[in-house]
Amino acid sequence: CSRPQKVCLCPFLPVHPLKVSTCLYIIQHPAEESRVLRTVPLLAACLPPDKCKVLIGRRFSEDRYPELATVCRNPNTLILYPGAEATNLEEIALMPSSPSVMIIIDGTWSQAKDIFYKNSLFRLPKQVQLKTNISSQYVIRTQPTNTCLSTLECAAIALTIMEKNNSIQETILRPLQALCSFQLQHGAQIHHSKEHLLRNGLYDKPMPKNKRKLRRMELLVNNVKI
Repeated sequence: CSRPQKVCLCPFLPVHPLKVSTCLYIIQHPAEESRVLRTVPLLAACLPPDKCKVLIGRRFSEDRYPELATVCRNPNTLILYPGAEATNLEEIALMPSSPSVMIIIDGTWSQAKDIFYKNSLFRLPKQVQLKTNISSQYVIRTQPTNTCLSTLECAAIALTIMEKNNSIQETILRPLQALCSFQLQHGAQIHHSKEHLLRNGLYDKPMPKNKRKLRRMELLVNNVKI
């Protein structure tokens, strides 16, 4: 895990990479690469190298990324991105032939949105979303809402559904739980979501003056007076 011995996460990683048939392509925003507390390296450590491929960037053209273009054009490829046009992954998993490749965008919500809408390749795969009310265990990083999940958590749930194996989620989440525990023991604070802070009157930052940003915050929580 490349962490100091005192906070080493290796004991919490699987002894051998998980055997999965699904291949993940993680499209990572460059800003994520420099973050100290990232979840993608933990995810990659749980899976075989050929089943978790990380591509870093903002723009992905067919010329520069021919392999990715081929993957996006494959009818068995899914992209995990919520929205009105997305199908619940659980419904896809019930089909006789399960998809073999999933693309997941790694970044903040605004970064992920930018990558998704400004790269036409990502409009080619079937768009899916997770239908879950699970709260994130990545409590050392602020999320927009209570049900927003980290990339590792999304991957863990998605693989569990696609591989029809409940033990996958538990195995992949174990190093994340250990990471958060170590950080909290060494002075980190639990980060509540923006939704939680707004609902409970605990949001202590200046409200945005931009009307669009303000409207987004209003929509974040229904009927919140701000």
